[in-house]
Amino acid sequence: MPHSPRPAALRAAIPLLFALCVSATVMGSPPPASAGSGQTPAASVSASPVLEAMQAELARSMSLLGGQAQPPYFLSYEITDIEEAEIGASFGAIVSRSRDRQRLLRVDLRVGDYAMDNTHQVRDDIYGALFDRLNLVRVPIEDDPDALRAVLWFETDRAFKKAQEQYTKVKAQVQVKVAEEDQSADFSREKAETAIEAIPALQTDLAGWEERLRKVTALFAEPGNLYSGDARVTARREVRWFVSSEGTRLQSAWIGYRLRLNATTKADDGMELPRFETWFSYTPEGLPADDVVLASGRRIVSDLAALRVAPVVDPCAAPAILTGRAAAVFFHEVFGHRVEGHRQRNEEEGQTFKKMVGQSVLPAGFTVISDPTLRRAAGVDLGGAYDFDNEGVRARAVTIVDHGVLREFLMSRKPIAGFPASNGHGRGQPGFVPVSRQSVLLVRADQPVSGAELKRMLIERVKKAGKPYGLLFEDIQGGFTITGRLIPNAFNVMPVLVRRVFPDGREELVRGVDLIGTPLTAFSRVVAADDHPCVFDGMCGAESGAVPVSCVSPAVLVDQIEVQKKEKSQDRPPLLPPPPAGAGQP
Repeated sequence: MPHSPRPAALRAAIPLLFALCVSATVMGSPPPASAGSGQTPAASVSASPVLEAMQAELARSMSLLGGQAQPPYFLSYEITDIEEAEIGASFGAIVSRSRDRQRLLRVDLRVGDYAMDNTHQVRDDIYGALFDRLNLVRVPIEDDPDALRAVLWFETDRAFKKAQEQYTKVKAQVQVKVAEEDQSADFSREKAETAIEAIPALQTDLAGWEERLRKVTALFAEPGNLYSGDARVTARREVRWFVSSEGTRLQSAWIGYRLRLNATTKADDGMELPRFETWFSYTPEGLPADDVVLASGRRIVSDLAALRVAPVVDPCAAPAILTGRAAAVFFHEVFGHRVEGHRQRNEEEGQTFKKMVGQSVLPAGFTVISDPTLRRAAGVDLGGAYDFDNEGVRARAVTIVDHGVLREFLMSRKPIAGFPASNGHGRGQPGFVPVSRQSVLLVRADQPVSGAELKRMLIERVKKAGKPYGLLFEDIQGGFTITGRLIPNAFNVMPVLVRRVFPDGREELVRGVDLIGTPLTAFSRVVAADDHPCVFDGMCGAESGAVPVSCVSPAVLVDQIEVQKKEKSQDRPPLLPPPPAGAGQP
């Protein structure tokens, strides 16, 4: 997804302290033939040879390493088989066809005990912690037990030596550093799980999509002032095997299909203007029909033409409405990251909500739930759903905010004060160490109003505040949030469609604004919500890599929100006009 270059620069400067999310706005789609992965009784499905090889090598490793002076108290293996097929088109022509498959291994070996082990945070070692989170180890894609066990053997040995070295640093730090605020254990004790799921095949024959992609991207060539006009369809399957010394054995599969349209243009003042639409489904049949895709392509062309000549908004603070799609990104970005459990313990984090459990953080009519077991809402599939997290813990719904009051955090197996157990939110990109992450966030309002009433309330507040206009955020491409203490604890959400709403009800398309602010102030200004929930579905990047996430939210009215000028390029638009249609013909 297109995004501002600023998050990359920030990430290089302050690793681990911010999260970057790129949104994928999801439109409606027919109900899928299958609702995605689901648990199958172990008796009806055979375990893969991969799982059996992992189990055998784990048992051998624990037995042999048990004789060491500092033996491991916990060991787990996770292997993820990733298969992906993709076709891309641009301006009416196919530009890429690809198919790829790989298997990635993650070894979690711990020495010490549940109370304190080698994963304990070594304070002031922020870069070392960053590098420890990623270790991309590839294993054979063939089900050869001997080849698999050879890789497992070597990586287990390496992990054991590294764990011993790190545990020595941990014990030394305890002696020389000030006492930590949170004295919780380093690892939670969890119930062993067994679930062996059938592994479905991925439908990788996407040839029928080539003509569809040519047709829709040809629309982007017609205006002559679009600098990119792309479409991409992707089929992806992730098969995951997980075993642990606690007795957990899991075999699961996740399959998803995405279609993405994206086009960009540039205003005369150099500002780049993106516009996109994305659909997600658990089945290829759930992706939209041609007429829906073409209508979206025409809408993108029309929006970009209007944005090129739209006026630029100056920095201001004004009442605003965030439509359901925009509000979903807003809640995911600004609220969701700050209720991830590990951020309440890490002493480099801002810990915005750490001591607010039992206190009001939203208006009394709002409830926020994280439910990774929910696979469909508001008429669309939710890509952030799963059955077990990446630490082998069963997913479950968590009521984070109950009628405005903060009740719980999203927890991995890293305990924090008051929350000693996981609630199934330990997640990570294949090859990354899991941390507590969002899944499917649900924002609900007790007393929603109609969209027309929400606009009336906005205009009323504009008049009462003596403002020349309010703002309507129709769509947002993504954003980033800074959760650490090093620099201001703030957020920047990047809209792509914004309108000014004047006191007489008139609307005007504008451009050039970023939605900014600080979390506690922003949420104290939320006033009301409408009765039309919408879905944001996309990829979220943070310490444990990029994971699929979803958020379902109604539109919300905010009493006051701040915007700043958007970054823009200083390069002029192209000096030469684009070639006319058919210029390449002899």
